[in-house]
Amino acid sequence: MKNIDRRDFIGKSVMAGIGMAGVEVISACKRKTGNTEPELPPILNGAPKGKKLRAGLVGSGARGTGAAINFVSAGPDLEIIALADVFQDKIDACRERFASFNLPIPAENCFAGFDGYKKLMEIPEVDVVILATPPQFRPDHFLEAVTRNKHVFMEKPVAVDPVGIRSVLATAKKAEAIGMCVVTGTQRRHQEDYIETYRQVLNGAIGKITSAKAFWNQDHVWFREREPGWNDMEYMIRNWNNFCWLCGDHILDTHVHNIDVINWFMGKHPEKAIGYGGRHRRVTGDQYDFFSIDFDYGNGISSHSMCRQIDSCANGTGEIIMGTEGYTNCQNTIWDLDGNIKWSFKYPADENGNAMNSVKIPPYVQEHMHLVYAIRTGNYVNEAEQTAISTLTAIMGRTAAYTGRLITWDEIIKSDMDLGPTKIEFGPV
Repeated sequence: MKNIDRRDFIGKSVMAGIGMAGVEVISACKRKTGNTEPELPPILNGAPKGKKLRAGLVGSGARGTGAAINFVSAGPDLEIIALADVFQDKIDACRERFASFNLPIPAENCFAGFDGYKKLMEIPEVDVVILATPPQFRPDHFLEAVTRNKHVFMEKPVAVDPVGIRSVLATAKKAEAIGMCVVTGTQRRHQEDYIETYRQVLNGAIGKITSAKAFWNQDHVWFREREPGWNDMEYMIRNWNNFCWLCGDHILDTHVHNIDVINWFMGKHPEKAIGYGGRHRRVTGDQYDFFSIDFDYGNGISSHSMCRQIDSCANGTGEIIMGTEGYTNCQNTIWDLDGNIKWSFKYPADENGNAMNSVKIPPYVQEHMHLVYAIRTGNYVNEAEQTAISTLTAIMGRTAAYTGRLITWDEIIKSDMDLGPTKIEFGPV
């Protein structure tokens, strides 16, 4: 792994080619004004019937297997027919899980190794690919999928550095040009209560937005002890969410969800970030324990963004947006400035007529329903750019904390920061 110099983390600017194209793409992403409501994902009870869609899963660990199960649960005539993963044991576990559902995956369609994803995408019958590897690999896998004319579901975050973000932005445009649908794992944007709250805010329920905060505080996450025979690369990938070059640090890996919600409700990305973080308790990987970032959205509007992974502390996850006439938790409630409820989302009732505290269709399934709906109806969807923007927002915050500097959007989008090793192969890193 390349040494990460916390004081020299930006690198040189990339002023030509895709770097500048990325700036143009992102500067165009502004909140729509007037009475035109931004297009929102449909809330479905199930994906519509249509042509059978066969998917291949790239990254068959726990999250990938879960995403594949969500896909086949989204509607009729949906299958997983191929798997790819660096490790054969992950493939075997995923196949066993699907076999238990009487959904066998052919052994000849399963590919281990770093190039397994390419072999999977060469299968003509694969219509959709699900990308769920550590995010370091997402830009290359996304490009290969679109080049092979596959529709894509990809987990967040979509990259770990600006070089990867610019790649994703370019591939997103290519997908749009050839009509390949793309949905990402920012499930709050597919969650009915969040969508309805967003609609209320868009229509003026809290007045003009004045400030926001976002938070994801939790205990230390999972890790694995190094086993005999594991080289550096295998150990790191099997512990991918403990190493910045693979996951982007937890401000990307988890907190990007909250950052994405704030960008969504604000209707734009922040202009700059300043903040701090630190590492004291953690004994695994090279990540920070906590981040505290101020994102400046311009015109005096800022969002305080914090995330922490330390055991035995007060925990919580969510978002708050303040306005001139009220405030909201973004999920289901709007209050006036005195704390009185102005509006709340009406959840469905259970079989006994009692109000539930969750939406009818889990958002993890709803996002796959949206992808299948878009493919089968021709109502095109491509969420890659918006998720790349939120991912880069988190990268900007991370870089501000690592360096102690104020980081601007223009600086981070042009940066040549590239966290990965020059060559991805088993052995010393």
